[in-house]
Amino acid sequence: MKNSSTKTRIRYSETDQMGVVYHGNYAQFFELGRTEWLRTLGVTYKDMEINGIMLPVISINFKFIKSAFYDDVLTIKTFLKKKPMVKIEFEYEIVNQNNELICTGSSILAFMNSKTMKPTRCPDYLLTGLGY
Repeated sequence: MKNSSTKTRIRYSETDQMGVVYHGNYAQFFELGRTEWLRTLGVTYKDMEINGIMLPVISINFKFIKSAFYDDVLTIKTFLKKKPMVKIEFEYEIVNQNNELICTGSSILAFMNSKTMKPTRCPDYLLTGLGY
C-alpha cells in the first residue's frame, strides 16, 4: 500500500482566537499521516528507532487553500511519491468533512543511522512491505 487516509477532529487548542486552525499545526497533521501510513505497512517509528533508524524531516512544504475550524473532521491523505532510497518523499492532501480541499503539501525525510548519525538506505523490511 503506497497511499493512506487518516481522520482527525480539530480540537479547540489547535485553533487561534478566530477559531481557525493555526498554520503550525499542519506539520503535525502531516506527521500523523506519515505515521499512520507506516502503520498500514506494519511498521512504526518506534520499531524503526529500536532498529537504529531515524527519519528526520529535511524539507516540508504547505499550500494553504481554505481554513479549517474547531470541530471540523479532517482527512489527511498521504501518498508515497516514489520508491524510497536514502530519502522518502510524501505528498499530502487534507480535506474537511465536506470533502473541500484545505491544504496540500509535501515532505522529504532522510533515513539516518542512529549510531553513526549518517544517512543510510531505506530498510529492506520497508521496501518489502511496499512490494519492491
